Amino acid sequence: MPTPLDVVIVWHMHQPYYKDPIKNAYALPWTYLHAIKDYFDMPAIVEDTPGARAVFNLVPSLIEQVLDYADGTAVDRFLEMGRAAPADLCEDDRIFLLENFFSANRQRMIEPNRRYLELLYMAGEGKAGNARDRVRHFSDQDLLDLQVCFFLAWTGEAARRRYPAFGELIVKGDSYTNADKELLFTTQREVVRAIIPLYKRLHDAGAVELAVSPYYHPILPLLCDTRIALNALPRIAVPAAHFSYPEDARAQIRRGIDYFRSVFGFIPNGMWPPEGSVSSEALEIIAECGLSWIASDEEVLAKSLERGLGDHKERLYRPWRFDGSHGGLGMFFRDHHLSDLIGFTYSSWDAGRAADDLCCRLTAIKERIGGEGRVIPIILDGENAWEYYANNGYDFLRSMYTAISGTPELNLTTCSDVLTNTSFTGRLHTVHPGSWINANFGIWIGHPEENLAWELLARTRETAASSNPDVAAILDGHQADGDGSRIAEQICCSLYAAEGSDWFWWYGDDHFSPHSDRFDRLFRQHLLNVYHLLGLDPPSQLLEPIKKKSPAGLIREPATFIDPNINGRISDYFEWLAAGLYDLTRQGSAMHSSDRMLQSFYYGYNRTSFFVRIDGIQELSRLLREVDVLNLHLIFDREYRLPMQISCDEGLLLVKESNLWVPTHGHCHWKVAKTCEVSIPLEVLRLPPRSKLFASLSLVRDNEEIGRWPSDAPLMLYYAGPEIELENWLI
Repeated sequence: MPTPLDVVIVWHMHQPYYKDPIKNAYALPWTYLHAIKDYFDMPAIVEDTPGARAVFNLVPSLIEQVLDYADGTAVDRFLEMGRAAPADLCEDDRIFLLENFFSANRQRMIEPNRRYLELLYMAGEGKAGNARDRVRHFSDQDLLDLQVCFFLAWTGEAARRRYPAFGELIVKGDSYTNADKELLFTTQREVVRAIIPLYKRLHDAGAVELAVSPYYHPILPLLCDTRIALNALPRIAVPAAHFSYPEDARAQIRRGIDYFRSVFGFIPNGMWPPEGSVSSEALEIIAECGLSWIASDEEVLAKSLERGLGDHKERLYRPWRFDGSHGGLGMFFRDHHLSDLIGFTYSSWDAGRAADDLCCRLTAIKERIGGEGRVIPIILDGENAWEYYANNGYDFLRSMYTAISGTPELNLTTCSDVLTNTSFTGRLHTVHPGSWINANFGIWIGHPEENLAWELLARTRETAASSNPDVAAILDGHQADGDGSRIAEQICCSLYAAEGSDWFWWYGDDHFSPHSDRFDRLFRQHLLNVYHLLGLDPPSQLLEPIKKKSPAGLIREPATFIDPNINGRISDYFEWLAAGLYDLTRQGSAMHSSDRMLQSFYYGYNRTSFFVRIDGIQELSRLLREVDVLNLHLIFDREYRLPMQISCDEGLLLVKESNLWVPTHGHCHWKVAKTCEVSIPLEVLRLPPRSKLFASLSLVRDNEEIGRWPSDAPLMLYYAGPEIELENWLI
């Protein structure tokens, strides 16, 4: 009988370390919310599905936070505001509820609950600035219903099936009582307390393998040497202060393993290095710490092999072994496309159809490459995709596990089992230094904000080591035994927390979050805590935000060429990563009831086309009617307009001549689905390099304009021209 093809699915479970070291309180609630929704649901779905197997990579700083909530010792303003009696809330607290308790996916988490959607409409659909005007319309009962609806919406589907109290509250629907709310929080506490025992039970049963990451999720190669970023990006601007502390990478790994063992009672075999980031030096340290395998991205492997992945990526689908001075280290490299299908595409599909499609793709690979010594690694974020799926991904995940485990040509397994049974002996003696994003480190270093953060981290570390011998001993990997060893340990923990990847993720203009100011403050708080514990005055730079505010709504300008697939959907993470971005909610409001429809405006180009992507507060195909006309207005030497409707997906760009709109020869393509994606030929716009194009949007319904974004001045879009490829250092 032919050998089946091994399939390994790795879920990476991670949240930033949200606990403020000075206030000892959680700055944001996402660990708790994902705990009741995803950190319980994901292993529970494995337990609910015969034949299911998976690998869960658990970050120690996440485990620490989950246990903090499980013990009831976490101080979290969101929980405090959720538990508080509405009658006891001051006006600012009531506004806090309106501004924060609609932080949930509208389509999947708000709209299914009639009362929750009604409250959203009452609050002005969560638009910034509306809360203070509308809070007076909310009675104590409205606020009580909002408290229950918010936390109930974040409860996972598997948890709802196992704990009847959630179902009872969903059926009740509205007019909740204080007793109902107490039942909700008491039951959620039971869910959170069950999370770690559930993972351990599944590990002991052989259904899952548990892996670990370094304690605070740092980018290991950059801790070893920030100049390693130059290998993949020779023109990147590295920080002026050279940060090179491989001993910190070693400490983060060892502390992570030690904490994991204290919680689960055993030492794990494997690791997903944060962001799949690897370098030869980092791999040597990981092997030295006793781990057996790590995982990264296919592009890292492609750049590590002289002949690449092969015509059919056949070199990707096998376990590799890194040979270093501390012995061999097994390596798995994720199939980028298959992982992105789960992360970005299948959420809009029927669950059964999506599972069958994935299974067909896996068997097609098996037909091409065989099964002996082969493995397909699927690796992705384990918590953030499911809010876009029906029932928090429950139906899809059960269907996926069932389909793969029930296919004779496939073997759903774990990384450790693959290494135990494989006969392949392929070796890597060096590895390309990079991450899962473009096989480089440009997301975490190179931007002035990121570089300033690295420089402040380096300066704080140097000050701590030179000011306190116990700190210096701990940082050098020794045991401190002085009278101040407890304080020294706290100082080192703050330094290690500041090395986490998340702070650098939100610096620069690669990513946007309405909470980026809080991530900035948390990073600086960790460093400020070092000076506080040392009894020293901090540098003034730590008292000022690192994250700079852009002009109204501008998040970033384009970084390099893009080439999106015009299908109205986000096909993968990278499609629009290098595009320019405006936040339309931070522009002036538009008109009438449509003013909250549109959320984001992306733009970019390649040598032949100009691209635009328009995101709504929910799927645009659900927001727009068949008769609606969404107009894209462009102004350069003349005024252009592209009228778009759902019912068609191509047309000619119009130009204004003698006060009349006449068609150009520019044949444009668009698609309105989850988003609206547009392609316009550059030749018709005739943009010279380093020019400025102005853009706006209008929505016409029944021959009446009912919305315009922005409402005042148009967006300024900078077009660098082909030179952007030469100037670019990020992507």
